[in-house]
Amino acid sequence: MIDMLAMGRQVLAMQGFSRLLGTELIGYGPEGVEMRLPLRDDLGQQNGFAHGGVISYLADNALTFAGGSSLGPAVLTAEYKINYLRPGVGTALVARATVIYAGKTSATCRCDVFSVLDDGTEKLCATAQGTIAKVG
Repeated sequence: MIDMLAMGRQVLAMQGFSRLLGTELIGYGPEGVEMRLPLRDDLGQQNGFAHGGVISYLADNALTFAGGSSLGPAVLTAEYKINYLRPGVGTALVARATVIYAGKTSATCRCDVFSVLDDGTEKLCATAQGTIAKVG
């Protein structure tokens, strides 16, 4: 049996941008993916919130990992849409993504991104849906 979490962590470690941001893969399996990104001042925008691009990156990556859980590791994001619901604040962002439907060459996935507040509570800050395509 494949240890999906260990394999996923290897893939994440090969992503220079993910290493730069400090992204962690917390959970990965057929039931979905969970990624965590510690927030730092240099990931913010002018009002002190997590930059929308950081939130979008995390959703995109979680969607792609979720799609890969059904299609295999050779996948790319074909498209996605994100709704920002409230500012990303606190100590970290957590993204949780699942597969809605998977065919042979593509998967439709959804992702919720949460702000982790100082007391550990989570607040939904964005939701996304995307199509993940098998490469090759």
